[in-house]
Amino acid sequence: MKRITITMLFLMPLMVFGQYEKGRKFEQLGTNLPSPNQYRTGSGAPGPDYWQQQADYKIAVELDDENQKVTGSETITYTNNSPSTLKYLWLQLDQNVRKNNSVGSQVNGSQRISSRAKSVSGAFVQSTTGDYGYDGGFKLQSVTDVAGNELTHLINNTMMKVSLPQPLKTGESYSFKISWYYNVNNRATRGGRSGYEYFEEDKNYLYTIAQFYPRMAVYDDVNGWQNKQFLGSGEFALSFGNFEVAITVPSDHMVASTGTLQNATDVLSKDELRRFERAKKSFDKPVIIRTEKEARSLEKKRANTKSTWVFKAEMVRDFAFASSRKFIWDTQAVRLPGGGTTLAMSYYPKEGNPLWERESTKAVVNTLTYYSEKTVDYPYPKAISVHAASIGMEYPMICFNFGRPNPDGSYNDQIKTRMVFVIVHEVGHNFFPMIINSDERQWAWMDEGLDSFLEYMTMKEYYPELPYTSNSPAAIVPYMKGSKSFMSPIMTNPEQSKQLGPEAYSKPSAALVVLRESVMGPELFDQALKEYSERWAFKHPKPADFFRTMEDASAVDLDWFWKGWFYSTDNVDVEVSDVKWFKLKGESKSIEGQVQAQPGNLGSGGADTGNPFYGEPKVLDIGDSQVSSEYRSGYNNEEIRDRFAGKNLYEVTFENKGGLMTPIIIEWTFKDGTKEIETIPAEIWRKNEEKVTHIFAKDKEVDSMRFDPNNELADTDTKNNVFPKTGASRFNNFKKNQGN
Repeated sequence: MKRITITMLFLMPLMVFGQYEKGRKFEQLGTNLPSPNQYRTGSGAPGPDYWQQQADYKIAVELDDENQKVTGSETITYTNNSPSTLKYLWLQLDQNVRKNNSVGSQVNGSQRISSRAKSVSGAFVQSTTGDYGYDGGFKLQSVTDVAGNELTHLINNTMMKVSLPQPLKTGESYSFKISWYYNVNNRATRGGRSGYEYFEEDKNYLYTIAQFYPRMAVYDDVNGWQNKQFLGSGEFALSFGNFEVAITVPSDHMVASTGTLQNATDVLSKDELRRFERAKKSFDKPVIIRTEKEARSLEKKRANTKSTWVFKAEMVRDFAFASSRKFIWDTQAVRLPGGGTTLAMSYYPKEGNPLWERESTKAVVNTLTYYSEKTVDYPYPKAISVHAASIGMEYPMICFNFGRPNPDGSYNDQIKTRMVFVIVHEVGHNFFPMIINSDERQWAWMDEGLDSFLEYMTMKEYYPELPYTSNSPAAIVPYMKGSKSFMSPIMTNPEQSKQLGPEAYSKPSAALVVLRESVMGPELFDQALKEYSERWAFKHPKPADFFRTMEDASAVDLDWFWKGWFYSTDNVDVEVSDVKWFKLKGESKSIEGQVQAQPGNLGSGGADTGNPFYGEPKVLDIGDSQVSSEYRSGYNNEEIRDRFAGKNLYEVTFENKGGLMTPIIIEWTFKDGTKEIETIPAEIWRKNEEKVTHIFAKDKEVDSMRFDPNNELADTDTKNNVFPKTGASRFNNFKKNQGN
């Protein structure tokens, strides 16, 4: 019954905002947001009784380079800080999505083979049929208490329920053990967020290993247990904790990992240790710690011994690592805006050079600097970019990124751009959701959208010369012009999203660009985003916490904005449908005379007098008011007449064709060739969401006007933005009026 209720509450806002909210788009979100309580306040800040659970891990894993297998054991210590007593625990077994006939593949109902198709990819066949051709998924060998006694447990696809011998009360901790193994997937042939890449030329493997251990699910004040199945799109909801991880690999491998290396003298050479110490003080450029020459030498050999690398990490929500004998490694020190320092690192095979040596660590530095300025100072000791050929993916302190030059080492701006923005994006995920820890499985936009927005801002700040065109309002227009039947609102679970890329990444980013540049202004927006980040660093924010904080920290009512951009599939399409031109003169005349003649219509009518709007203005007098109310009695018509004498009044009618509430931004082009940009807040639509008329007073005569001149509002039809209408001919207009 609880699940049904939650589902209905989730669906109701989509129906209301997407279909039934006409005429109510400026009303408050109200009951569509959860009621404030002692855990989450109406201001968007954590409440006085806010709590969250903690999960600490001690893990030992071994990477089998001969058989591409990971074997591991862990001790989990789970601390119950909630006010509830827990009878059981839920864990995530995300590797089980790679089992044959996994639940993810069975429910994949959106794929089809075109009747015109001549071929399909291997990945398509595997993912849609559920036959991965290898023995995937976790193989659990034991689930016990610390004394070795078996614990009752139940596996439900990608989730595991562990029953506790005694209920876990508030403030208590419980430790238990799990041992397992699994076969590592080939990322090139089977896809995935982690796995291995095989290099045929030198017969070596490069491993990017994540989701490699059973992980505690989140238990929080909003959902209880977050035990939604992993179907492939919704990523991971995880609790913070401390990790100690021992990773055993062939002794010629280099390991990149979450956490701080505890036994550097055991696993690094003297030269590498010396170079690493130098890198800690190198703020202007990276220091190469393992060179390409050294990595090439190691590629030709095979160690018959093993090494164990030990890492510790505090207050992280996850752990991942990469391992290969092919790795080149460089490091640079970073000064953070708040005064702290950290290290930026890159690990890459020779196939990534020269591009990676030139650009990867620089991109890490730029990302840490910009994101720290806009959110919170980066709190961890390092941030790593690892080169892998497949999709980008993020974990605390480490991420896996693509972007490879041509086999001969050459690359163009497109290859460089693709590589740089992926590194910025994945390193940026350290902030969202690794520090500001949102629930990715339920609300993908809270990590992907916020990160894509800051990726856009970072690229704009540091790489203006590159052909980067993603995540802006202009970039989202093709999606926004599409069929509404193939769209979902941003406020949709990623597993139900119809187009996850736009709806979780680029549309939220475009919305935030509009919010910053065109609604709030950079100063207010930046302060509010920083407040949100500081409030929710190392905590679990929900959408309402973001919406409320952005308003609380800015004194800007944004409910109309969240309704339109996040809860609906409306789009911006504003037509400049009519313009009338009046001119004011100084003599006093009766006000009744003002309405006897028709005003000049700037789109048609009137002789060709040289005015590009093809009409004469209607001349208006400022006369004595006939209204004797006290409200009017203070008007000084003579002063007003003097101030407005000779001005041009333009009465402009705007029609909202797309339904999305938006500011009105106009570029005026005057007869003398000068231009002016003017912005009217979105609240102009509050009494009529479909059509509004506004009067503008200008000293100069207007030659033309354009709505959204710089494509900053994501308007989907620019043909109706211009007045006079595009293609209008003064000569044809002149002939028409001569004929009349």
